[in-house]
Amino acid sequence: MVPGGGGYRRRVVEVRTEAGRVRGILESGVAVFRGIPYAAAPLGALRFAAPVAARPRDGDALAFGPRPPQPGVSASDGNWLTLNVWSPDPGPDAGLPVLVWIHGGAYVIGSSDLPEYDGTRLARDGVVLVTLNYRVGFEGFAEIAGAPANRGLLDQVAALEWVRDNVRAFGGDPAQVTVFGQSAGGGSVACLLAMPRAAGLFRRAVAQSVPGTVFAPELARDVAGTFAAELGLRASVADLSDVDPDLLVAATEEVTAKAGAHVARWGRAAHRSVLIAPVVDGDVLPTTPWAAVHDVPLLAGHTRDEHRLFSAFGEVTAEQVAAAVEVFAPSPYPPAGPTDLYEWILGDWLFRMPSLRLAERATTAHFYELTWEGTLGACHGLDVPLVFGTLTRGAPAGLIADPEAAEAVSAQMRAAWISFATTGDPGWPSFADGSTRLFDVEPAVVPYPEVESRRIWAGHDFPALELS
Repeated sequence: MVPGGGGYRRRVVEVRTEAGRVRGILESGVAVFRGIPYAAAPLGALRFAAPVAARPRDGDALAFGPRPPQPGVSASDGNWLTLNVWSPDPGPDAGLPVLVWIHGGAYVIGSSDLPEYDGTRLARDGVVLVTLNYRVGFEGFAEIAGAPANRGLLDQVAALEWVRDNVRAFGGDPAQVTVFGQSAGGGSVACLLAMPRAAGLFRRAVAQSVPGTVFAPELARDVAGTFAAELGLRASVADLSDVDPDLLVAATEEVTAKAGAHVARWGRAAHRSVLIAPVVDGDVLPTTPWAAVHDVPLLAGHTRDEHRLFSAFGEVTAEQVAAAVEVFAPSPYPPAGPTDLYEWILGDWLFRMPSLRLAERATTAHFYELTWEGTLGACHGLDVPLVFGTLTRGAPAGLIADPEAAEAVSAQMRAAWISFATTGDPGWPSFADGSTRLFDVEPAVVPYPEVESRRIWAGHDFPALELS
């Protein structure tokens, strides 16, 4: 027994895994295990290396592991590569479906300890829920001479291997693993579908608001070289392996703040200050997610007003609208007001059309659009608290204007995600005929509603962004 909040004591739960005994806590009827290492700490000789399996150990799993280096977080000497498990029925015979969450954050921020990712409600609904940390920013995705590309994606593969080997002890079925993620997490899911190293580690995939940004190696090397040059160094393991991670975070922030100065070389990436992304290196990620061939059943979708979150807190200028039309639109858009046109084009380029294209290219897919409105309409990120049921916790809770209505939509989404993870059927027809589930107070199944966007972007396959 260990002390708990409110003066009561919570019961310790212990499971025996292939990696050792793990002790968690029973909370609200769900066994919770936090901060379990799935790989060795990427420090010292392992800095910028592919993840190495953690040594077996017995220990407590009572607190989240430290966050990976990122803005606003001072790097620790601890292990950033940990995961967390919520289980309604820990034990080797439960055979529950498993949902593995990959958080978003533009590949530069985020961690599994955020309150909006609490897995209690999903676990109560009958799944084992796993969340994980992975290297973000420079540590995870910068192209460094002497280091493997896409270390953040390799971390995700290592976590999925840990799940394969150990989740049965927590009540999960390793043959019924569904990986799901939103924004950069959805982009990570899309990349995992294209990665030979990830083949066979999950049975189904859910990709929410997939970003269309992946880099060609030449662009990634040029950007990383500019980051390192801020410190008077080269982007190589030899130069950077002993550099304080916080300095690399600061250098990345400094260059990103001046991204506009690099438009001539970095093109669209600089226009949107997107300087970190997965790299189509030909090895870890052989091709773009939209050119990959796979037979993993997919549930994909987006919110209706994806870009509203990014344009709501500042005035959209005429220059920004003109740049959106010139730089990002593949062909002319119908007439619209300046702000509406700006949001429409960039919402399509960043999230809506990449999500759509991923479903169009999948062998089996179901598609959805979130149309229920919060404080910023049906904006980017609103789906996260709805899927997790964390309607009053974490930053995204501020997007919810009507908690009572949100509860009804949340119940719809949780049921669909769990049904898909359990059976492969979220509850509506496949996308083969364009059928799209609208999540709203009054749900509906309709033909894909963003007809004009689909027409405008037809034939655009979101190639890797190149160095100009």
